Amino acid sequence: MISLGHYLILSGIVFSIGLIGVTTSRNVLKVLLSLELLLAASNLSFVAFSKFNGDYAGQLIVFFVILVAAAEVAIGLAIIVLMYRRLSTIQADELKEMKW
Repeated sequence: MISLGHYLILSGIVFSIGLIGVTTSRNVLKVLLSLELLLAASNLSFVAFSKFNGDYAGQLIVFFVILVAAAEVAIGLAIIVLMYRRLSTIQADELKEMKW
């Protein structure tokens, strides 16, 4: 039987992988994917608590988090495309050189 602890351990592992990816990666696409891992880990925790508490509040929060994540990806990819057009690179170190 899978308990709440199993879900939380899996969520913690996914969150740790995402956090390491955000802090160590220099590629903007990798940072964006790592942010998605962070959101997926939090969604897993919300759904696990919702299942074991017997209410649907956590699942409702996950629905809104997924909506925000979709908007974040659309805006993030647009920024990455603009950055690539201007600098011909998607390295995060080059952001400081972007001038309007």
